[in-house]
Amino acid sequence: MEDESSNQGLLVTVQGLGGSPLDPPPLQFASGGDHHESKKPMLVLFTDDGRRGASLPVTGFPDLQPQAPVLPAKMPMPKLTRPRSIRSLDRLQPCQRHPLSVDFEEIGWSGWIISPRGYNAYHCKGSCPFPLGENMRPTNHATVQSIINALKLSEGVSSPCCVPDKLYSINLLYFDDDENVVLKQYDDMVAGSCGCH
Repeated sequence: MEDESSNQGLLVTVQGLGGSPLDPPPLQFASGGDHHESKKPMLVLFTDDGRRGASLPVTGFPDLQPQAPVLPAKMPMPKLTRPRSIRSLDRLQPCQRHPLSVDFEEIGWSGWIISPRGYNAYHCKGSCPFPLGENMRPTNHATVQSIINALKLSEGVSSPCCVPDKLYSINLLYFDDDENVVLKQYDDMVAGSCGCH
């Protein structure tokens, strides 16, 4: 828009097939980047071009008939920089790998580990929303669990978890119980990639 003061905003409402509002609405907005075809936004508008009888009825959805919107005279515009809680941001982010710096002194292991002093273990964080795409590297079990959860077919079944699906080893130089210096490869110390399981 050339003149931001003329922006009247956009009111989005979500209704079930019966016309009753869904609260909270199962709605998320994708921002930037490429998304799976099923996640691309679509907007359906009912508008009035001023001609009488020009609007066609919407069959099967009596509460969605075109009508003039009822909006306050001046809608408050949301601030784009409004802070969100970390938890709500994590829930919106897809399952992915994040850095996790491990300092052996901080966790009390510096007395026996000579080298390295620390390393990046990485950790997995994010949501595994239905439907699980291939980029989430889901197991078959996770796919089935995601469907069961989405359809609410079994009480207490949560969505799949974001966990490491590939782990790597690191080499540690340390003192053993007899004060010998030992170089050993420790398996499963680094999250190499994450997936929904």
